Amino acid sequence: MTQTVNEQQLARRRVIKAPASAIFTVLADPSRHQDTTPEDWVRDAVTPEPITGVDQVFVINMFHINAGGHYVMHNRVAVFEQDRAIAWDPGQPDQDGNPQVGGWRWRYDLEPRDDGTEVTLTYDWSACLPPLRDAIRFPPFGPEFLDASLAALERAVTC
Repeated sequence: MTQTVNEQQLARRRVIKAPASAIFTVLADPSRHQDTTPEDWVRDAVTPEPITGVDQVFVINMFHINAGGHYVMHNRVAVFEQDRAIAWDPGQPDQDGNPQVGGWRWRYDLEPRDDGTEVTLTYDWSACLPPLRDAIRFPPFGPEFLDASLAALERAVTC
């Protein structure tokens, strides 16, 4: 595992013994996202249709005690490069139902290797405005959470 930590992002890498296409299939399936987290934070997908491109919105039921229990995240896809990279920006809908992103991003980059695929998971909050950044106290977890997330992704792909 390698680690990148700076004031506005965390990133971790792991080699998963699976082809990039298999990993990408799990990441592009909102109904499988609950299988890629180490805790019970991500619940079921409200919109379980596969992710197919940038600007698509998928909705996930979530639960975290520090967020008041159950809540729903509307995620706008920011990057979609088949079998190479996928990223989404979580947020909440405005009064018209349009997602307003919060300024943080989940991104997965996949690099094929002879022994599998190197997966880099990046959590970036650089676009989060100071009032919300201060309220949430970014990052809300340490790099070990990303390590555990990559291990969960590996189990989801290889089991």
